[in-house]
Amino acid sequence: METEFKLLVNKHKGLLFKVCNLYVHDPEDRKDLFQEILIQLWKSFHNFQNKSTLTTWIYKVALNTAISHFRKESRRPVSQSLSEMSIDIPDFQDDTTEQLGKMHEAILQLTEIERAIIFLYFEEKTYEEMAELLGIRTSHLGVKLNRIKQKISKIVKENT
Repeated sequence: METEFKLLVNKHKGLLFKVCNLYVHDPEDRKDLFQEILIQLWKSFHNFQNKSTLTTWIYKVALNTAISHFRKESRRPVSQSLSEMSIDIPDFQDDTTEQLGKMHEAILQLTEIERAIIFLYFEEKTYEEMAELLGIRTSHLGVKLNRIKQKISKIVKENT
């Protein structure tokens, strides 16, 4: 069982890294979240019943763990070092990187559920797959996704 689990994690580690990057900014916190996801996957590995694909199950566990982690961390007071606050150094990037940065900043302003939806959308999941993963109706997902796209667009325009 342990060997099978290791193979599973190695095969899907890219997916797990994406989830961690979506919900956590600090590299050390990302490692912590990654470990927490692995723990949750291991705890529930023996309960996997093949009712969905293995990838769908991994998405569910990873997203639920990340959302729980995000909620727990958002309650903690934010600390910032003086060096980060004292100097605003301009970042010299090309336009593409800047646009991606603006998009990422806009996504960070979404709720945790909205982030999960947009993440799955960027992963090119079908509406049916997304609805199953998130436990909502497909028609409701379509409405939410359109609102999220509008919200991101508005945030990016406001920050330009």
